[in-house]
Amino acid sequence: MVMANTTSTAAHTSLASVTLEVADLEAARRFYTAFGVDAYIGLRASTTHSTGFRGFTMALTVPGPATVDGFVADAVDAGATVLKPAAKSLWGYGGVVEAPDGTIWKIATSAKKDTGPATREIDDVVLLIGVEDVKATRQFYVGRGLTVAKSFGGKYTEFAPGQSSPVKLALYKRRALARDLGVPADGTGSHRIVLGSTADSFTDPDGFTWEAAA
Repeated sequence: MVMANTTSTAAHTSLASVTLEVADLEAARRFYTAFGVDAYIGLRASTTHSTGFRGFTMALTVPGPATVDGFVADAVDAGATVLKPAAKSLWGYGGVVEAPDGTIWKIATSAKKDTGPATREIDDVVLLIGVEDVKATRQFYVGRGLTVAKSFGGKYTEFAPGQSSPVKLALYKRRALARDLGVPADGTGSHRIVLGSTADSFTDPDGFTWEAAA
């Protein structure tokens, strides 16, 4: 009976929330309000040890280059550091910033030309976690009930969003993710992020913590 119940609970797991652990709670609240993404994340005070790359990025997909520039400018004005200036690439246009609390944010669009003025519109918010083995971690999450929306072999996986969170979850190779963000891949200590689970609490193969959402 216990095993049957555990399987049933895991089958309903989905991402309910994303909470960033920050050293200065009030400063982080001011930053994320000014940046314009406070509706997508929660914040929690924490002094847990963390150095180097934390193994994830929050990614915003927006309508066009002018909107990318607007979000990057707002982040910098609020205290963020530019890791990669916004620029054109083969896939579109984007840039990377690091918030004062150490969280890395990527703002991007698939459009290379502006078709309208800058807006505050966000098409998608994705929590992209860097993992050692995409296939193995994907299988772990599928086993807990998450549904794969997109998959490119051992390189990338995106899961279908849950009903209770606007944030999507995706997996990418850790070293490839660090390279894309323009940072060294090495890091120790806490990931400084907690994922809310619609089911039980658990820790994934790469050390990312899920807590049962209230």
